[in-house]
Amino acid sequence: MNLLKRRVRGFRLVDLVALSLLAVLILGVYLAKTVAGGERARIASVERQIVAEKSRIRLLQAEVSHLEQPARIERLSETYLGMAPVAFKRQADVEALPELARKPLAAPAKPVEATPDPIVIAPPQPAAPLAMPTQVATR
Repeated sequence: MNLLKRRVRGFRLVDLVALSLLAVLILGVYLAKTVAGGERARIASVERQIVAEKSRIRLLQAEVSHLEQPARIERLSETYLGMAPVAFKRQADVEALPELARKPLAAPAKPVEATPDPIVIAPPQPAAPLAMPTQVATR
């Protein structure tokens, strides 16, 4: 008896094998789509985190830019450390350095108590969620 013509409960054996193979393929495609949807959600989450981190980096760069302003550093050094720009008459030549090294150092100036200027930093706003398709067209 030929396998192609053999019947099981009124159906040809080849038809039953093809039908079961089709069912397995359908199940595999469905599982692949489900896994891909989960991956898409994770990718969107990571992209949102990247946008938030870039925003945070820009905010920190702006803060560093503010903190490194020469006028601000000069004001703080005068206020807290009692420092001032070096006068021209205090400059020394290379020949005078050994003599200056033998002289004792002057006592450090007492810092003046003052409150620092407050820096108000707003937390970065979360990015709007990316639109995800709710339905996938199938044929």
